[in-house]
Amino acid sequence: MKSTLDGQRVAVLGGSSGIGLATARAARDAGAKVTVVSRKPQPEPGIETHAADLTDPGAITDAFAAIGEIDHLVYTAGEPLALMEIGNLDRDAARHFFGLRYFSVLDTVKAADVTTSITLTTGIAKDRPGPGWAVAASICGAVEALTRALAVELAPVRVNAVSPGVVRSPLWGPDAEQVYADVARTLPLERVGEVEEIAQAYLYLMTQPWSTGTILTVDGGTTVA
Repeated sequence: MKSTLDGQRVAVLGGSSGIGLATARAARDAGAKVTVVSRKPQPEPGIETHAADLTDPGAITDAFAAIGEIDHLVYTAGEPLALMEIGNLDRDAARHFFGLRYFSVLDTVKAADVTTSITLTTGIAKDRPGPGWAVAASICGAVEALTRALAVELAPVRVNAVSPGVVRSPLWGPDAEQVYADVARTLPLERVGEVEEIAQAYLYLMTQPWSTGTILTVDGGTTVA
């Protein structure tokens, strides 16, 4: 059977590692023509790359001027979020996190010429925050609200978001294995997620023609544990 992505153009922002790279590979394997846009994209068979600083609105505009019209836009760009308790809040760091994970999304959506769907990335910090997660939870909540607002404003282009739980990826830093082990003990599935599993959620939202304004949670049962 032919994939519903055969011959379609997909742009993945932040697709040089982790969930973004897994999604780019999955879309490529589903028959799409994929372009990855990131600060330092890595060569990947069958995937075009475009280097751009995603915190620079001008660089984002130039990237999409070069890419042209696309069917699907996927935004996965992000960096490790340092936990910040309110008593030790670093406002500059908080602004930086919002810059890439929220304001750059606005710049991207404004610049991209998208015909079919946009899929953003939020996270379960908005649903199950812990101490020190005020900034991260706020970003996730903002992206969720933005997803629903854009679904109304940009219709009939579909706008959705994926909300992953803890996933084995480069974002978790040098103590990652301990984090994975600690989290796994609390989950019904008794393990953290893999980026390839989360990529399937992005493929679903790209190809599901009657889904818009939807937040698709893929968290191994975190929010019900």
